[in-house]
Amino acid sequence: MAITDQIIAFVKQGNSAVVVSSGAISCGLGMLPVSKRPRETVELQAVSAVGQGRLYHRYYELFRRGGVTTAQILLTSYDIAARSQYLNARGTLLKLREWGIVPIINENDTTSADEIRYGDNDFLAAQVAMLIKADLLLLLTDTEGLYTGDPSVDPAARLIEEVSDWSLLEGIETGGAGTAIGSGGMKSKVVAAEMATSAGIEVVIASGARPGVITAAARGEQAGTRFVPLESSISSFKLWLKYGRPSSGAVLVDDGAAAALVGRGTSLLAAGIVGVEGEFDAGEAIDVLRASDRELIGKGIVTYAAGELEQIKGLKSSRVMELMPHGDEEVIHRDYFVLTEG
Repeated sequence: MAITDQIIAFVKQGNSAVVVSSGAISCGLGMLPVSKRPRETVELQAVSAVGQGRLYHRYYELFRRGGVTTAQILLTSYDIAARSQYLNARGTLLKLREWGIVPIINENDTTSADEIRYGDNDFLAAQVAMLIKADLLLLLTDTEGLYTGDPSVDPAARLIEEVSDWSLLEGIETGGAGTAIGSGGMKSKVVAAEMATSAGIEVVIASGARPGVITAAARGEQAGTRFVPLESSISSFKLWLKYGRPSSGAVLVDDGAAAALVGRGTSLLAAGIVGVEGEFDAGEAIDVLRASDRELIGKGIVTYAAGELEQIKGLKSSRVMELMPHGDEEVIHRDYFVLTEG
């Protein structure tokens, strides 16, 4: 049974589904006098512009024949990075789900160079799953799942059926990009699985060619590699901050500030900052690094611009308020900070 037929059957059983699909560029290639995936960004965007309509029309026809209505949604990294757009996208997807419509989501390759470079929609699929608080994220690929090695060259490589302890994956080579047409690979799928499980979402990486793979994965049957969701108390806002908002710069903090952020969950004050990197404005996301070893501690929404932080770094709060009477005591408030781990 084709993938779309499985989704149709799944939806008609009273379930809801969202499809995040790659293929716009490969669909465009089929209409143009080129034999392989271009490398230049402008060429990729042009090919995608040709292929996006063709890709969605094919989905539309397949689902229409099965009596299921679809909607096309094009997203970019900017739609996830901006909190208001993030919430608007969630509202749209939830309303479509309420109406029983299956959204067909594709990254908007025609305008988003960053998305094209990342490729294969795995990251986008994880963010969409987090956006709607999905029960299951199913990532389909051309292998049975995640192996202990490359099965094409290592006869001893075995399929990892379940991942509940991420430390067990250390040392396993997940590879890079995939085929000459597509740009994704197992590495991006494992990263996507880590993101989604952090939000309490179960993830399965399995072969799209396996008969009944969608039904099997949804029922909890053995299908590829299943990633057990992690128990996490991270709010939806902090999940967005951690995975959806890119960092515009960084601050380096002393060991005392680092220990307070990690161990006590405090806000970051100017007194603990020893260095500022990059150009950023107040309200942007920045990384927080421990100065002694440059280890990434977390990410937060900063209340001061980079130039202002250069003036107040290392100063006590009383002095900061003298210099910045309309500013905040906290450089990053604890409610707008998320640890990199945990």
